[in-house]
Amino acid sequence: MGERSETAMVADVLIADDNRDTREMYALYLSMLGYNVALAADGGQAVRSARRHRPDLIVMDLDMPDMNGWEAIRELQGDARTASIPVIVLTGHDFKTQLKAQAIAIGAVSYLMKPCFPEQLEREIKARLAVRRARMTPAL
Repeated sequence: MGERSETAMVADVLIADDNRDTREMYALYLSMLGYNVALAADGGQAVRSARRHRPDLIVMDLDMPDMNGWEAIRELQGDARTASIPVIVLTGHDFKTQLKAQAIAIGAVSYLMKPCFPEQLEREIKARLAVRRARMTPAL
């Protein structure tokens, strides 16, 4: 395994996916890199967790029971406490061109397709966290 990055060691990531194996696989990988990872099995759990813990980034499936990812992203974007948290959509939906534009329009910052190698997700997380930190750092 590669070196732990300083970015990973301080970042809190919430993974919302109804597939337990998917959640656990990405959580294990990201945890081994130094990320603090929380899990949610549906959109409602993701929204409640995000409001309570304010993660640095959320990885969100779209097709989940109770509250799907679309609804969860809208809830997060409509709440001042969570609106600035970047959401990476990670889904098995194969209408990438159409759905990607829709996901970005409602507030997602990125759209990845399953199956997605953990390294690809890690690269996207690092890139999105870097953008978020740059926006939050005051200009000198």
